Amino acid sequence: MDSNKQSEWQTVNHALSYLSRADNLPHRVEGEQVLLDMIPFGCSRVLDLGTGDGRLLSLVLLKNPEAEGVGLDFSDPMILKAEQRFVDNPSVKIFKHDFSLPLPNLGCFDAVVSSLAIHHLEDQRKKQLYCEVFDQLTSKGVFCNLEHVSSPTENLHIKFIETIGQTRQKEDPSNKLLDVETQLRWLREIGFVDVDCSWKWLEIALLVGVAP
Repeated sequence: MDSNKQSEWQTVNHALSYLSRADNLPHRVEGEQVLLDMIPFGCSRVLDLGTGDGRLLSLVLLKNPEAEGVGLDFSDPMILKAEQRFVDNPSVKIFKHDFSLPLPNLGCFDAVVSSLAIHHLEDQRKKQLYCEVFDQLTSKGVFCNLEHVSSPTENLHIKFIETIGQTRQKEDPSNKLLDVETQLRWLREIGFVDVDCSWKWLEIALLVGVAP
C-alpha cells in the first residue's frame, strides 16, 4: 500500500466513510452468517485480519463466548473503534499491523477470519499472507475470508457497483480485486483442504480453507 493510501486510513473521516459503506453492503449479513457456520465448534482462539471496528470478531465471539480474540488493523481510527467495542472484554487484544509486512508471531489459532480487507493488498502479497495464515492455524483450523473479488466480466462489475449505489468514478482506487478461482487455487497449492467458495453474491465471496 502506498504512503498516500496509508495516510488516508489514519483519518477519522476516511475510516468512518468506509465503515458506513461496508455496513450498508447488501447481503453482507448473509455472508457473515455462513462464515460463522464454518467456525469449528469449541474454537478457543480466533484471529481477525483487518478487524476494522471489530464487527466480525464480535460476531465470532458471540458464537464462541469462551474464545480468545485477536484483531489486527493498520488504521489508528479503526483500532480505536475496536478497542472501544471490546473495552469490557479482557479476552480480546487489538494490535496495529501493516499487512504489507509479514504477520507477527501471535501463536496458533483455531480460526482466522477476515472481512473486506485483504483485497487492498497486491496479489503477490495476498498469496504470501495466505501462506502465513496457514502456518498459524491449528490442525483442522479454518480460514474464512469474506472478500471483495473481481467479476468475470466488465458488465458484471458494472452491475455490482450500480447495485451498491456507487459509480465508476467513486470506486475505491485502493481496491486490487482478484478472481475467486485464482484465490481458491492458491489455497489448495499452499496446503489447505476442503477449499471452497462457500457463499457468493456478485463481487462478495466467502473463501474457505481448512488446515489438515
